[in-house]
Amino acid sequence: MPEAWIALIAATAIAFYIMAGYPLLLAVLQGRTAPPIAKDLTYQTTVSAILTVYNGGAFIRSKLEALFALDYPKELLEIIVVSDGSSDETEAIVREFAGLGVALLAIPHAGKAAAVNRGLARATGEILFFTDVRQPLDRMALRHLVANFADPTIGAVSGELRLLRGGAGEQADMDLYWRYEVWARKRHTQIDSLFNTTGCIYAMRRNLAQPIPPDTLSDDAVLPQRAFFQGYRVILDPEAIAMDYPALQGTEFRRRWRTLAGLWQVFARCPKLFTSSDRMRFHFLSHKFSRLMLPWILVAIWVATAALPRSSERSWMMAGDCGLVLLAFLDPLVPARMWLKRLSSPARTFLAMNLASLAAIVVFFIPAHRLWVPTRVKTVPH
Repeated sequence: MPEAWIALIAATAIAFYIMAGYPLLLAVLQGRTAPPIAKDLTYQTTVSAILTVYNGGAFIRSKLEALFALDYPKELLEIIVVSDGSSDETEAIVREFAGLGVALLAIPHAGKAAAVNRGLARATGEILFFTDVRQPLDRMALRHLVANFADPTIGAVSGELRLLRGGAGEQADMDLYWRYEVWARKRHTQIDSLFNTTGCIYAMRRNLAQPIPPDTLSDDAVLPQRAFFQGYRVILDPEAIAMDYPALQGTEFRRRWRTLAGLWQVFARCPKLFTSSDRMRFHFLSHKFSRLMLPWILVAIWVATAALPRSSERSWMMAGDCGLVLLAFLDPLVPARMWLKRLSSPARTFLAMNLASLAAIVVFFIPAHRLWVPTRVKTVPH
């Protein structure tokens, strides 16, 4: 058998495992399962809410009001806002809440990781609650997060981010992807632990948190890993809920680019993820690492197909590959109500996500702060 055929079959098999095989395996897996979490909604302790923000004037007032509306004892809740060099009205609005005990740390613009580190240094609570400025919180979110720490084996807890439906097109496709991600996190929680948490709603024990490198792109992966590799579990609690607004059409590529660049950064800086020290290594490789490998596997499929001897089979396969790409590029021109949109929109989203993954490797060649661009959304609270 020609080498090109061997490469094509191998690459196709790997791609199938990543996109379909592992999800099917995760659904039926009956292996080792962690003990039930001893969650206790009556459990209470001191909490430091750390909110890092850069030019969040459009959202900061409603976010602070949401924090005060949480169903959690106010005397146990410390709120710390770290303004990362904001140049809009953010800091002025936060100062209006000084009488209610909100602490404002205004620092020169240095990126989210530097702001997180300042918040860590200021926090006094036994539990650290990390949240972002844009996403509304369910009033029971913090109580549910904290309740999990009644179990001494729990080191960090992620809440569930629910995307407000974006109708159709890119937003509907991303909603479908995110629902799969949440399902996978629920399964990983049942097995043992997550790889990372959701940045806008997660909590961890303060004694497990340490400062992170100032150019870190994914604090929601780096900080929980500190707990995981000290023997604690990192879990998802789907009852702790935050909501997010749909991103503007065409902006998802940039967000995915930054997120996946953060994954490359984490992989490079934490080689223990690939060793037996990682209790979830099989799932990490199959779910997280494979996500960054998939576009390279797809490129290998295309190259192997192009290298095949000329034949009708090769022509059909090349036409199929090119047709998928053409369909993705034509998507902006396809009317929303046309039947073809059901094919072109997923094709465009799939292509954009994989191109973002390919582009994410630039994190090793350019300063990480250049990847940070605020996400623009469709709805701004009043």
